[in-house]
Amino acid sequence: MIAGLGNPGPEYRKTRHNMGFRVIEQWAESLGIALRSRRFHSKSGRALMEGRGIILLCPQTYMNRSGMAVKACADYFGVETGNMLVVHDDIDLPLGRVKVVRSGGAGGHKGIQSIIDYMGTNGFARVKMGVGRPRSLQPVDEFVLKPFSSEEDTVVEEVVRLAVRACEEFVLMGLEHAMGNVNWQHLDQKEGEH
Repeated sequence: MIAGLGNPGPEYRKTRHNMGFRVIEQWAESLGIALRSRRFHSKSGRALMEGRGIILLCPQTYMNRSGMAVKACADYFGVETGNMLVVHDDIDLPLGRVKVVRSGGAGGHKGIQSIIDYMGTNGFARVKMGVGRPRSLQPVDEFVLKPFSSEEDTVVEEVVRLAVRACEEFVLMGLEHAMGNVNWQHLDQKEGEH
């Protein structure tokens, strides 16, 4: 099960906090599946990837109740924590960084905290996409609900593509492989920088 986090509704669609939704939606499109099902307080779809069954999930509960949807789906399909991947934005990483991690705390992310609370564990893998921090005194909760600037859009598209690849590698080759192939990349660096 791969769950992308975000908030439902058109007003949130292009915001920093909806990066998880964008990854799942792009991946579903490339797999040719519709996120139609309304079960588990989510939009979801199922697919086969090289013989492996996957469930793509976008909780529609609003971010701070994401755990309710993730747990309902995991319980229904009997998905073990080791076969779960959560895709989300991360303010502690700069825009252009994608990091695959085995587990960890919530780091102030209300969606991740909700999943930890509902699942009773923090032992699920994540794909974190850096969105940076506000440069001014803007509160973080306002910052993550704002859209990216037009200058950032190109990097955002690359980040989404890399995150989709991270999800594919998690499914097909495992967590270690995904970590090794993704975590060293810095999409925000200009060509020629090292």
